[in-house]
Amino acid sequence: MKKLLKRYASVIIAVFAFVAFILLFPAWRGKALNSIIFQAKTMLLVIPPIFILLGLLDVWVPREKMIKYMGPDSGLKGPVLAFLLGSFAAGPLYGAFPFAAILMKKGAGFMNILIFIGAWSTTKIPMLLFEISALGPRFALSRLAIDIVGIIIIAFAIKATLPKKEVERLYAEAALID
Repeated sequence: MKKLLKRYASVIIAVFAFVAFILLFPAWRGKALNSIIFQAKTMLLVIPPIFILLGLLDVWVPREKMIKYMGPDSGLKGPVLAFLLGSFAAGPLYGAFPFAAILMKKGAGFMNILIFIGAWSTTKIPMLLFEISALGPRFALSRLAIDIVGIIIIAFAIKATLPKKEVERLYAEAALID
C-alpha cells in the first residue's frame, strides 16, 4: 500500500488540489469540470489506438531489426528513421512516451529516441501542411529547418548531460514492459 501511495502521490495531490480549487472557487467549478471531462474524453480517444500500435510494434518488429535500423550503431539511418517516425506519428505528445519506451525495449539508441520525441513534439506533417497553406512555404520550411537543428542540438545536450547510469536505468525499466 505504501509503495502504491508513493507511486501515485502526484496524482493524489493533483486530485486534492482540483477538489480544493472547485470548492474554493465555485464560480469556476463548471468550467473546470467541463475541462476535465473534455481532457478525459480526448485521452480515451487517443490512448487506445496508440497502445494497439505499440502492441503491434512490440510483436511484429523483432529486436534485431530495431537494433539494425535504430540501434546505437545504426549510422545516419537511425536518426532519420526516428525523425520520420516522430513526424508521421499522430496524437498528442503524451502518446510519444509509451512509444519511446517500446523503442527502448527493442534496442533503439538513446539519441534516436530523443530525436523521435523531439520530432513527435514539433514536426508533425499535418501541421507543416497547414502552415504551408496558411503562412506560406517560406515560413513553414524555415520553422521546420530550425526545429530539425534544435532537435539535434537538444538531443546531443541531453545525451551529454544525462548520467550514463540514468540512461541504463531507463533502459532497464523499459525492458520490464510486458
